Amino acid sequence: MSGAVDGSLRQDVSYLGSLLGRVLRESGGDELFQAVEDVRAAVIAAYEGADDASLDDAQRLVDALDQGLAEQVARAFTCYFHLSNLAEEHHRVRVLRRRGSEASAAGDSVSATLRQLTEEVGAEEASKRLDALRFHPVLTAHPTEARRRAVASSIRRISDLMTDRDRLENDVAVAEAERRLLEEVDTLWRTSPIRTTRPTPLDEVRTAMSIFDQTLFEIVPQVYRLLDDRLLGDAAGREPAVAPAFMRLGTWIGGDRDGNPHVTAEVTRAAADIAAEHVLLGLHRATTRIGGTLTLDEAETPASAELVSLAEAQRRMDADVASRIGVRSPHELHRRVLMFVAARIDATRREGAPLAYGHPDELLADLRVVQQSLRAAGAHRSANGDLQGLVWQVETFGFHLAELEVRQHSQVHRTALAELRAADPVAGGAQAPGGDAGSDTAPPARSETTDEVLAVFRTIADLQKRYGVRAASRYIVSFTQSSADLATVYELAERAMGDEPAPVLDVIPLFETFADLEASTRILDEALQTEAVQKRLAATGRRLEVMLGYSDSSKDVGPVSATFALYSAQARIADWAAENDIELTLFHGRGGALGRGGGPANEAVLAQPPASVDGRFKITEQGEVIFAQYGNKTIAARHVEQMAAATLLASSPSNEQANATAATRFAEVASTMDVASREAFFGLVKADGFASWFAAVTPMEEVGLLALGSRPARRGLSVESLEDLRAIPWVFAWTQARINLAGWYGLGSALEAVGDLDLLREAYATWPLFSAMIKNVEMSLAKTDEHIAREYLALADRDDLAGRVLDEMARTRKWVLAVSGHGEVLDGRPVLSRAVRLRSPYVDALSLLQLRALRAIRVAGGGDPADADHRLLLLSVNGIAAGLQNTG
Repeated sequence: MSGAVDGSLRQDVSYLGSLLGRVLRESGGDELFQAVEDVRAAVIAAYEGADDASLDDAQRLVDALDQGLAEQVARAFTCYFHLSNLAEEHHRVRVLRRRGSEASAAGDSVSATLRQLTEEVGAEEASKRLDALRFHPVLTAHPTEARRRAVASSIRRISDLMTDRDRLENDVAVAEAERRLLEEVDTLWRTSPIRTTRPTPLDEVRTAMSIFDQTLFEIVPQVYRLLDDRLLGDAAGREPAVAPAFMRLGTWIGGDRDGNPHVTAEVTRAAADIAAEHVLLGLHRATTRIGGTLTLDEAETPASAELVSLAEAQRRMDADVASRIGVRSPHELHRRVLMFVAARIDATRREGAPLAYGHPDELLADLRVVQQSLRAAGAHRSANGDLQGLVWQVETFGFHLAELEVRQHSQVHRTALAELRAADPVAGGAQAPGGDAGSDTAPPARSETTDEVLAVFRTIADLQKRYGVRAASRYIVSFTQSSADLATVYELAERAMGDEPAPVLDVIPLFETFADLEASTRILDEALQTEAVQKRLAATGRRLEVMLGYSDSSKDVGPVSATFALYSAQARIADWAAENDIELTLFHGRGGALGRGGGPANEAVLAQPPASVDGRFKITEQGEVIFAQYGNKTIAARHVEQMAAATLLASSPSNEQANATAATRFAEVASTMDVASREAFFGLVKADGFASWFAAVTPMEEVGLLALGSRPARRGLSVESLEDLRAIPWVFAWTQARINLAGWYGLGSALEAVGDLDLLREAYATWPLFSAMIKNVEMSLAKTDEHIAREYLALADRDDLAGRVLDEMARTRKWVLAVSGHGEVLDGRPVLSRAVRLRSPYVDALSLLQLRALRAIRVAGGGDPADADHRLLLLSVNGIAAGLQNTG
């Protein structure tokens, strides 16, 4: 069966590749087609030969292409990767559908996990844990997101056509499908992958909305329904639903202003309004559709007294609307009431008082009155069917769609508060722009930045009034270094509002550097003593959220030490929470790249320290990961279920015991690895001239000038130090150079320092954290190409630093293979291994084109970012990102 399945994937890739070949011939003639084929043959020969001479031949071939043809070749390989990615996604969907009910009952499903949990803790406790389950993905914009929305839309249309093609049975329909596919592949080829201007934050918001419209709004109730069907069995549909609405969606897009001057208070307001518009439209359509199907005659399905009372209240609210609905459904009260509910949702979207709902809970109350009336009349399936799906959607999305989170750097708050205190020392007294009329001395001028900080709090207050507190209550303080950084936010909110009530805020510390992770519990201890935090804990039932940054800690001390530091911090924070009767939620700031906490997320959940999950898992979803995990309905539903199941299982006694035992057993191993890996990492990054060398051997500087994400890649513009470089482009640059250093550097030295292979293999077999680390590094090494890496390292004249990198690469590969017992990287994952091997030479083609562009740009001393060499560079950046996939 697996061979047949693998064969269908190869057929799809081959078929789409042949369509692209036809389009290339039609567009560029034989010259373009032959150039692509020549480069393809050369890079395959170089990859299979694995020698420098073959690679030199391929580079000479690429360098000989005229500029226009080189750009077309880069676009051709990029299109190929888009089509290959699409084919792999299509294949994954096909496999999931073939498995059908088997997949939903698999060991990583919520229902199977609940059965295991029931065996361990009993039915009552397992049910309580299910009710408390929370999976909370947070969508974030990406400063190095390379793919245009127009390209993503084109890919989605091709994907839909491929799905339709699978169902066709006659030759005429197949021929028509191929004609339409050729049209769309031609459109993809002719759509420029390059942005001419940086996307605005609101462009990024609208891109994220496509995920909601196309998948999330529909799949969330489907996931709940699948679980409910499993839990209730034959009674599903007859009995009220028992599956909880366990997912919440968050977003930083339009709210994350840390280092992004383009995200203003007005942008945040507009982002929330756009999201609300989408969810209210979705709820209105769903309610109208369901209301239209409730054609239940009152004689057979009598209305409850509560429903009659609700109908009367609706008539008093707007007799004209009620009458118009009543004309069409005079004897169908359930339908009339629900259609009036739809009218109220539409009024809410248009801010049309008095029909508008004031809060999502009011809508839920109306829906439940309809449900209870249907059940009382015996119409259980109508009550528990699509209407229940609508209830789940309102519970999950509210009127806001995604909980908009604001993030700002702690230093911005400190500066703002210092200005305000200088003008008005009394906390809570918002200084009027003209100063104190009773004073002869004008207050110090207030900066635009401080005015903007205050405007954000007023915006949050407005959004909470408009859409409910859940719409925007989380405020994240990046680079939290003291409890004062949290108290400052509460004081700024008070000062911003003057005599008006401050918005409801959950101020969340973000610990991201190694030093801040080490100091986390001390800072939290101090925070507990502040009045503002005490008041908020009392209001929430002592619930507290703490965020951990995977990116900066990895850039600080290397991926190995960062992994252990994060694990240790989580364990200490979990212990601290238990000691202080805190209901803790840890928020994991992970990226898609392996240097930023990437890798299979469900495996990462199961590797968390004991008591650190407790049925709640919150995580950032960034860059291309958003589209990979949520772009397709079937894959999105599977991802949500796997994450929810892992979150439930992570706190099971068996999993917590396994993690606790292994952490104790291998504590000395971790300590030895930590010291050795950090020494190796510091030996590289603290070497004289490292920052300028890094800029020379990667496309970091050039990528920073290109129109990728809305947020600048640097907090400053200096290349003299890495401190101001954001962690995300640090990872992105190494990935583009095919070195992937941020994902593996230091592990070889760490494993070598332990030296005991039997002990390391035992850790690999029994410690989830260690196993996940080795597997993720194995993936990183699989996407690292030593021969291509040497070409990038040769861009600078520092053989000492290049030698360190290559030596550690070889050392890491040797020890990873020894520990895993594999002959080659990814031997244990044959499907993935084959995919990487097939892709790698084509990525090599784009790398050679990028090297050509980089050399030309460097010779020209930088040149104009709009010139041909920079254009070729950006084309290669797009293509490499598409080929390697987890670059964000």
